[in-house]
Amino acid sequence: MNNNTLKTLEYNKLKEKVKEFCISGLGKELIDNLTPHMNIDVIKKRLDETSEAKNIFNNSNHIPFDGIYDINNLIDKVDKVGQLDPSEMLKISDFLRGCRRIKKFMIEQVFYAPTLSEYALSLSEFRDIEEEINQAIRNNRVDSSASKELNRVRRKIDNIEEKIQEKLNKYLTSQTYKKYIQEFYISKRNEKYVIPIKSSYKNKINGTVIDVSTKGSTVFIEPNSVSKLNNELSSLRYEEKLEEYQILAYLTGLIYEKIRRISINLELISQYDMIFAKAKYSNKIKGIEPNINSYGYINIIKGKHPLLEEDCVPLDFTIGNDFRSLVITGPNAGGKTIALKTVGLLTLAVQSGFHIPAEEETEISVFDNVFVDIGDNQSIENALSTFSSHMKNISDIMSKTNKASLVLFDEIGTGTEPNEGAGLAIAILEELYKKGAITVSTTHYGEIKNYAEDHPDFQNAHMVFNPETLEPLYKLVIGEGGESNALWISKRMGINDGVLKRAKSYIENKQYNYDILKDNKTRKKSIVIDENSDGNREEELRVGDKVKILETDEEAIVYKEKDKYNNIELMVDDDFITLNIRRVELSIKRELLYPEGYDLDSLFVSYEKRKLERDIERGSKKALKKIYKEIKNK
Repeated sequence: MNNNTLKTLEYNKLKEKVKEFCISGLGKELIDNLTPHMNIDVIKKRLDETSEAKNIFNNSNHIPFDGIYDINNLIDKVDKVGQLDPSEMLKISDFLRGCRRIKKFMIEQVFYAPTLSEYALSLSEFRDIEEEINQAIRNNRVDSSASKELNRVRRKIDNIEEKIQEKLNKYLTSQTYKKYIQEFYISKRNEKYVIPIKSSYKNKINGTVIDVSTKGSTVFIEPNSVSKLNNELSSLRYEEKLEEYQILAYLTGLIYEKIRRISINLELISQYDMIFAKAKYSNKIKGIEPNINSYGYINIIKGKHPLLEEDCVPLDFTIGNDFRSLVITGPNAGGKTIALKTVGLLTLAVQSGFHIPAEEETEISVFDNVFVDIGDNQSIENALSTFSSHMKNISDIMSKTNKASLVLFDEIGTGTEPNEGAGLAIAILEELYKKGAITVSTTHYGEIKNYAEDHPDFQNAHMVFNPETLEPLYKLVIGEGGESNALWISKRMGINDGVLKRAKSYIENKQYNYDILKDNKTRKKSIVIDENSDGNREEELRVGDKVKILETDEEAIVYKEKDKYNNIELMVDDDFITLNIRRVELSIKRELLYPEGYDLDSLFVSYEKRKLERDIERGSKKALKKIYKEIKNK
């Protein structure tokens, strides 16, 4: 499977979630090495194993994995003719006992899990090795009962140590030596029993200095009376180690003789650990075993992205039956990319034998390859632009795609001039269609949506978007392309209907209205205002006209027309001001700014309200009287 796909779809993060349910390093290592399989029979077998393990897990109080360790390193040590120490021997014994218990348990589960139960027949039992180890090794050391010779040597060691202790205690309790002794205890230095003597009295004791304290104030002396016993004890210790070595060598040899069959047990137990981890994971996500096929048909019912929280919006998705290419439109952050990743990761999960969070009757196709081009693949190291990087990736995809491929494109064709990008995207989708691939792509380009509308094997889809709240609903609707969410958002943000109407017209037919510009230029040239003629200004300046304030060059909108004093009221930004008509100049007539029938009062009502609120906050008596008057009139 393509490495870029596994990384982009975060396949390893999914495996980490499953690994959490392994009880040992055995299953974790298998999951680390797990990759999606391409053979439909193998995949079906893997899914069945997970389902059977789930049945066992849900019908048993306990699965006896106690004592199961990862003994790979111990097997390698034995195989290389290395000798195991007592603690390692006990791990081997525990593992063999665990295998025996798992075998018994799994054979009894034939009703719930016939396949997994059959696997247990291949587990070998090694009671003889278990018994030999448990008899010879106790408390992480070779037991005295392991051999007669070891028992004899250790008895002699005990006897010699008793005699040494007796002789040294006489020094510690003697009044003669009391003032020479630094500490009243028997010590052991360099495998010899000694007594601690003050360094100034070291010549008062007949014996050999074996060691000296760090500060030099104490010397550890082996009295001559115990020297012979210490030497004899050293000899017995050597005999003990030699006998222990022979016993451990014998036990290691028993394991070596069965190493191949023990290794098979290790492989089977590892598989059981991994399979039961998959089952536990399936229980956690409420997963199902989907139907599978090999001809490109995908039908996801209420599917969820495995790495998202449980409250994510389920995805209904289908492809490969009536159409083989799907084009998804919708707003940014509306869920298009998540929909792509959900389809891709669920496919990889199924081909790995994982159950998926979806409803029954969900069906997933098996693919030889899943290819993706999602996200910004810009490479600084290779000095590739974002568009170039995408094209390189797509080129690689196109060269490897066949009829057993699933291809997922996010925002195909973006990063360049829109017309070229849309044309290139359509050509790419067309080429992949000819190769027989199943393709799913997201886009903002209307040309791609129109192409999909006309192509018999393409289908449009869109992510639902709430035009009232401006919130994406993360729901995919297949069968129709989405509307222009940019216009919805613009309307909610206050862009007037005339502008939106023209924008929609430009989007649909690409016929632009240059008459506005011509009229504006003509009128600017033709309008000559006579400073001495108020009549002309009265005719020209009406509510909604755009004017320029001569002193400041500021733009304003006429709010109230000329009064008897030749003053007009203007709206400048959020404020209202009054100026003499001679101090302004007409810029654009209202007919050119707003469509026919436009409610001009809507231009000012919100500002007027805000002005009133500010006046009230300032404590304006005029504003308070106005409110009182309105209340009284009601």
